[in-house]
Amino acid sequence: MFDIHRKIISQRTSTAPTDLVGWQGKDAVTQIQFAQKVAHWRLVMAQFSPNEIALYLNDSIEFAAALFGAWHAKKTVFLTADVLENNCRNLARKLSIFVGDFPANFATSLPLVNAHRVIDDKASEAGLPQLDADFPALVVYTSGSTGEAQAIPKKWSQLAAEIETLELLFGAKLGSADIFSTVSHHHIYGLLFKVLWPFASGRAIIAEALNFPEQMQQHLTQRRCALIASPAHLKRLPSHLDWSGVREHLCVVFSSGGPLLPDALANVQTQWLHTPIEVYGSSETGGIAWRQRLDTNTQAWQVFPNVSWRIDPEERLLQVRSPHLPDEEWFQLADQVDVVDAQHFQLCGRRDRVVKIEEKRISLNLMENALRESGLVQEAHLLLSAGDAGAEPPPQARQHIYAFVVLTKEGRAYLQTRNKFALNQALRAVLSQYVEAIALPRRWRYLDAMPINSQGKTTQAQLLSMMEPIGEQEVAEKIITKPHWRVLEQDTERLLMEIIVPSELLYFKGHFPIAPVLPGVVQVDWAIYFARQYFNLPIKFIGMQGLKFQQIISADTPVHLELQHQVQKQSLQFRYFSDLGQHATGRVLFGPADSI
Repeated sequence: MFDIHRKIISQRTSTAPTDLVGWQGKDAVTQIQFAQKVAHWRLVMAQFSPNEIALYLNDSIEFAAALFGAWHAKKTVFLTADVLENNCRNLARKLSIFVGDFPANFATSLPLVNAHRVIDDKASEAGLPQLDADFPALVVYTSGSTGEAQAIPKKWSQLAAEIETLELLFGAKLGSADIFSTVSHHHIYGLLFKVLWPFASGRAIIAEALNFPEQMQQHLTQRRCALIASPAHLKRLPSHLDWSGVREHLCVVFSSGGPLLPDALANVQTQWLHTPIEVYGSSETGGIAWRQRLDTNTQAWQVFPNVSWRIDPEERLLQVRSPHLPDEEWFQLADQVDVVDAQHFQLCGRRDRVVKIEEKRISLNLMENALRESGLVQEAHLLLSAGDAGAEPPPQARQHIYAFVVLTKEGRAYLQTRNKFALNQALRAVLSQYVEAIALPRRWRYLDAMPINSQGKTTQAQLLSMMEPIGEQEVAEKIITKPHWRVLEQDTERLLMEIIVPSELLYFKGHFPIAPVLPGVVQVDWAIYFARQYFNLPIKFIGMQGLKFQQIISADTPVHLELQHQVQKQSLQFRYFSDLGQHATGRVLFGPADSI
C-alpha cells in the first residue's frame, strides 16, 4: 500500500529538508518549516481535552499543518464546507472546540505554545506517533436526501486507499508538477486532490485558491503545473485572455463536483489544448470513476480499478463496494445509471432532492424546513428551474431555484402590510443562514394552496406550469433591479455584504451587448439603498467624493460590498471588492433636509 503516513508527515524532512512543500503567497515553505508548523499545531491540539475538534482555515498549507498536527495529537477533525451560522450551530451541538477562521461567537482561543518545545518536538520521531489504520481521522458533512446534514466519518485507511488509487491512475501524468486549485480543501475533493495526495507524493502546493480567470492566466504560466478545478470555473474561460503561457506549462486539469457541459469542455480544449480528467464520486463513497472525453460525444465513466459496482435492478441505482468505504458492504447511491460494459457506465440523473448549483450541493428539503420554521410559511416547495435534479442540464442553461409558498396568518399579514419584495427579502434572509447566496431562490410564487393531482400529490409539472419563464417583457417591466445578497458582518457603523448580480438584471440590457457590465451609477445607488436599510443616514444627498471604478462587475460573480457610516462627517464610505481586488470606491455626502 502507498505509505501515506510516512510520505505525508513522519519522514518528509528526513532526506531533503530544504525541498519545497509549497508557497504561501510569494513565500516559499520548505519541508523543515512545514515540519515546525506541524509540531506547533500538534502541541496546540494536545492541550484540548476533547478528542474531536472542528477545523476551518482558508490557507491550504496552514490547514494541512493544523490537520496533521491534530491527527498526531490523536484528534478527530470535523470539516465543514463553510462557516454559515446554521452549520456552526449544528457543529456546536456536538463539539466544543472550533479552531481557525470561524465566526467570533464560535471560535476557540488557542493556547500558547513554548517555541523551544516546538523545536524539541519536531526533532523527536516519538513526537509524531504512527496512526493506526482504523484511526478515526475525519468527519465530513454533506446534505442527505432527508435534508439534514449527514456526518460521514473517514478512517485513516480510507484516505490511504484513495491516495493510492489516485497515484496509481494519474501519478505518471502529474510527474513533479506543482498543484494549483480553484476549489476549497474543506470538502473531500479539494482535501484529497489539493492537500493529501500532493503531500503524500511530494508535490508542491500553492496555498491560495485561483478564483478568477485572470489569476489562472497569471499563475499557471511560471512552471510545470496541474490544476484542480470545478466546472463552475472551467466554463468561464474568456477567449480574450492570452492563454499561451498556460498551454506551455499546464500538464493536467482535473474537474469534479458536477458535470462539465460539452460547450465548457470544448472551450477548455480550445483555450488550453487540454482535455480535463473528470472524477465522479461523493463524500460518502470517495472516488468511484473517471473519464477524459477526447471525443465530446463520449459520456461513459470508467470505474476505478479497486471499485466493484452493480446496479439495483428495480430503480437502476448505482451500488459500489471499495476500500474507500468504511466496510465491505455494498453502498447504494441516489444516482441512476445504465451499463455500457464491465468497466463503464453512464449517469442518468438522481433520485433524491439534493441538487447542485455551481457544483455546490444544495438540499431542497433543508431549505423548505427552514422556511417553515420561520413562522411566515405554512408550506413550501422548491424546484430547480433548468433540468431534473442531478441530471446534466442542456448547454447554456442557467439553473435557479423557484420557490412556491403557502403563507401562515403571520406571513399573509407581512405581505399585506409591506409588499412582495420585502417578503422575498425576509425569506431570503432566513435561507442565507443555511445556504450560500448563489443558491437562494430567484423567483417566488405565493399560493393560497399547493395544487394536487388525483392521487393527492403535488407534482413538479403542476408547479412549473404556474411559473412562466422570464422574458424580455418582464425584464422591461423592471422585475429584477437588485442583486442577490447576504450580510456577512454588521455593527453600528459598518456593514459587509456578499452580493451576486443576476444575469437577468434590468440594468444589463444594452450595457453592453457582448459582455454585460454593471453601470457605475447602479453601484452607487445600491450602496445608498443598502446603507439606508441598516444605518440612520441623513435625509438629503449633498454630493460625492473620490469616486473610482477600477474593475468591471459582471453577472453571477460574488462580490463584497463594504459600507461604513461616518456619523461625524455625515458621509457613507463604500467599496466593492473581490479576490480580483478593488472594483469601485467612493464617498457619499449627506446633510439635513434644510441644508444647501
